Amino acid sequence: MAEYICVLNKDTIIIKPAKKTPILLRMIVLVFAMVCGVYICSVCLKQISTNSKIKIQDIQVIERPSPDVDHENLQISSVHYPNPETFSRAECAHNPVRYFAILSMQRSGSGWFETLLNSHVNVSSNGEIFSVLDRRINVSSITQTLDKVYNLDWFTSASKNECSAAVGFKWMLNQGVMQHHKEIADYFNRRGVSAIFLFRRNLLRRMVSVLANSYDRHAKLLNGTHKSHVHSTEEAETLAKYKPMINSTLLISDLKEVEITATKALEYFNSTRHIVLYYEDLIKNPTKLKDVQAFLGLPVMDLTSRQVKIHKGPLSDHVKNWEDINKTLDGTAYESFLQADY
Repeated sequence: MAEYICVLNKDTIIIKPAKKTPILLRMIVLVFAMVCGVYICSVCLKQISTNSKIKIQDIQVIERPSPDVDHENLQISSVHYPNPETFSRAECAHNPVRYFAILSMQRSGSGWFETLLNSHVNVSSNGEIFSVLDRRINVSSITQTLDKVYNLDWFTSASKNECSAAVGFKWMLNQGVMQHHKEIADYFNRRGVSAIFLFRRNLLRRMVSVLANSYDRHAKLLNGTHKSHVHSTEEAETLAKYKPMINSTLLISDLKEVEITATKALEYFNSTRHIVLYYEDLIKNPTKLKDVQAFLGLPVMDLTSRQVKIHKGPLSDHVKNWEDINKTLDGTAYESFLQADY
């Protein structure tokens, strides 16, 4: 440190240390305070981070998914412990149950898909329960029916009762879903119901199936009995003999209307935990059934169905006015439907 000499007289010399610079001291104190502050903050943040991780693991955060997000993997399926009024779950009372609904359209493979699900020992899918008008006449009747199903008090041949691990049903979009979509979506979100959307890519094949099934309701080709689904090749071949006539003038607008309905349904239930499936994908790719079981939180099993496909082979074999249909769709966005399988 610099010093300076002070001469008082000839015989006296006093050496005084230089005065400490106030700015330097302030800088030293400031640097020390900053170092201490950084250290303290790092310790506190580390503790806060650890506590946050522990808490978040126990909380399910449900947000509105982004359109670009993989919906089926976004959230964890909610579990429930129903307390039925009509029976006791006995030793299965502590086994969790997951709620689901299959949202689809007629002749899109939903019946076949549901039989696959019901071949699982832990799944109870109770069929098309809202085909009965009184059950969907208003929101109140819909809610009462849903409560009964998810409380395990709805009995069908598919019910596994006390040992169900997943319970649901199939619901066609024209059975009150679209009219009361807001209230139904709110119910699904509140009760933790997962939606399984099942659509058909080839809408022309779906149309053929719809027309043929509608015809058989009156014709009853199978010995005077109408069957929407069959379990033998002979029955399938009998029903396939009828070739519907498709209105080529309305064909494109009808196909567009089905597409719009499916798009709106997905928009309406965007905030609901859901998975989107296609009939053709389920047939071609067996691993899709494993994805469904994982979506429902089920142990994976080989799923089977006794149902037999009715309209096999080229569509030209199943449409009476095929040439008109071919000309109508040629060069349009639906041209691929003419040759696609399934």
